[in-house]
Amino acid sequence: MNAPQENPPLWYCVRTQTKREHIAAGHLRELEGVEVFCPRLRYRKATRRGKIWWVEPLFPGYLLAKFDMSENERAVTFCQGVRGLVRFGSEIPAVPPSFVESLRTEVRNRSDGDGELFSVSPAIITGDEVEIAHGPLQGMRGTIVSVAPAAERVKILLDFLGQPQAVDVDLFSILLPRRPTP
Repeated sequence: MNAPQENPPLWYCVRTQTKREHIAAGHLRELEGVEVFCPRLRYRKATRRGKIWWVEPLFPGYLLAKFDMSENERAVTFCQGVRGLVRFGSEIPAVPPSFVESLRTEVRNRSDGDGELFSVSPAIITGDEVEIAHGPLQGMRGTIVSVAPAAERVKILLDFLGQPQAVDVDLFSILLPRRPTP
């Protein structure tokens, strides 16, 4: 008969090598008794090559792992891609399970299928004040008149040569307004 576990598995914050969060997560998943959560953002970005999709970790340089500290600390600490566990002095604090579960739920609700990868897109609405960041009208400010998300275009009302002019521009050529988070 198995002896009861003295230490139940808890969530811990694991520090990873720079830009190797996904590698560390993959190797940690191979360890028995280790559960990993490494949420990633997927978004479009305009570059010189055109608009491309970028995938970045939600917490660069970190991921969350659930394991029994007494059994798996050494295996987790020395896993490929891992730099160590987050410590405060000699203390390794556990991450509250309620935080991890609420974060998982939020990511799952926004996910594209994979439980850790979710897409974000610019949130603009008619009436937003924006500034044009690229092109011949760079630096001009105006108000969004209409949004065509499928074509990734917006129509902006600019004051040009003393007259209001509606200009159609690429969504990725404007600076979006900052909104407080709900």
